[in-house]
Amino acid sequence: MKKILSVLLSLILLVSCSSTPEEKNSSSHFQTSQSSGETLKIVAGSENKELEPIIEEYAKANKQNIEIDYLGSLDIMRLLSDPDIAYDAVWPASSIWLNMGDTNHILKYQETTSQSPVVFGIKKSLAEDLGFVGKDVTVKEIIDAINSGKLKFTMTSATQSNSGASAYLGFLNALAADKNGLTSEDLANEDLQNEITSLLAGVERSSGSSNWLTELFLSGDYDAMVNYEQLVIATNKALEEEGKETLYLVYPVDGLSISDSPLAYVDKNDSAKEEAFKKFQEYLLSDEAQSQIEKTGKRSAYGTVREENRDIYKKDWGIDLDKTISPIRFPKAEVIMEALNMYQSEFKKPAFTIYVLDYSGSMGGNGGYEQMNEALEQVLVPENAKANLLLGTSKDLTYILPFSDMVLGELMASGNGEELDNLYQELSENYRPETATFMYEAIDEAISILKNNEDELKDYSPAIVVLSDGMPNGPMDFDQLKESYQSLGYDVPIFSILFGDARKEDLEEIATMSKARVFDGRSDMIKAFQNVKGYN
Repeated sequence: MKKILSVLLSLILLVSCSSTPEEKNSSSHFQTSQSSGETLKIVAGSENKELEPIIEEYAKANKQNIEIDYLGSLDIMRLLSDPDIAYDAVWPASSIWLNMGDTNHILKYQETTSQSPVVFGIKKSLAEDLGFVGKDVTVKEIIDAINSGKLKFTMTSATQSNSGASAYLGFLNALAADKNGLTSEDLANEDLQNEITSLLAGVERSSGSSNWLTELFLSGDYDAMVNYEQLVIATNKALEEEGKETLYLVYPVDGLSISDSPLAYVDKNDSAKEEAFKKFQEYLLSDEAQSQIEKTGKRSAYGTVREENRDIYKKDWGIDLDKTISPIRFPKAEVIMEALNMYQSEFKKPAFTIYVLDYSGSMGGNGGYEQMNEALEQVLVPENAKANLLLGTSKDLTYILPFSDMVLGELMASGNGEELDNLYQELSENYRPETATFMYEAIDEAISILKNNEDELKDYSPAIVVLSDGMPNGPMDFDQLKESYQSLGYDVPIFSILFGDARKEDLEEIATMSKARVFDGRSDMIKAFQNVKGYN
């Protein structure tokens, strides 16, 4: 869902850490009543939200309208293949996505605006217990800690978010035979495959967004998080304010990636727009703006931090600004894509997903039924899922519970091939919109499935995904659902896709209970389903 931010500082607070996931807007407009007439439209990674006060200040001082849409870095890469791209500039987390996406050579003036290493943030007491404090830590030592059962962590999806992709490529680089760059031969090596699978088995919750991962971490009781140094610093500030234990930053010495936050102009032969962009970029690279950027926890464009800003980067947290850090060398584009496909279909922890789908009568009258089928075709049909980097592993378990005034059936498929395709065909051919919306009862049935498979779940990433276009109107109430959910005794997110006249408050209540989030499917249900898969 998009919300508009004016240049009023009070509205900027909407993107503060106190916001709920759905309140975190995916678009920000910085407008002035005395604009120059040229609006800069920028698509940026979500980590750049931290810079909004700096951008707002520039917009007001220079009478410049700026519109920013926030997307994942991999989505930005895909946008660059569109010759009619609707943006004047792109600002992902890493230049690898520009190098891979700019096949039409439409970008100019690409410059690094800041740097932030991708690190492990581990509770200080646990980091001490693991022997990680005050020393260089290798990826192999991290794998040993995971294999011993001492370390679990949260991380963004490598196929949906730059921080996850960068960390994953760093891990692979450390495990590769040739440290000069990951190759296809490395990816085919059985020892590497076993080691990266062991490492990713330590992921206990995933996310499609680096910013939301920090919110998830702060809302739960997790031991560690893989994220940008900038966001681990922000997390530690919040933990300190709450009187909680802070995280110790571990920089994998043989598998470290750095986000270089490149800003580039999309050339459309518009000289006025080009000059507006160059002026904005020049400001971001100025001493004044760079110092402000450092205050957010990002290092400068040169990887350094001015003396007056160093107190933000605390040594007690494991940050040593005087230590030279050596990032990995990213592999060739074709190797990166091969690695991402293998992450999704072979290496990541398999998913145990239960789709709870609304087949109430209203789904037939508002186009919801057709849109839901189109979305499921993209997620469930293997060839479509693979094209969107959403194909699961051969061990995935997928359940579907269609419901109206009762659960209409229980469909199940294992793996990522023919069974999944058959499941989609059965859904599209045999189920039609019927009567009421017994949503709580259907979710309760999903919880029962999890309970019946409890022994298997330790090796899976479980999630429930609910799509509804109406208010729950069965005999079960939310308090009864909450009691059922809490009886699980472990962490399972219940994601919701909002559609039609569904009451957002009902879905947010479920998401808050399960440390999940609500996705808006009203304008693009296919994209909403794709986003959900990025969190599982």
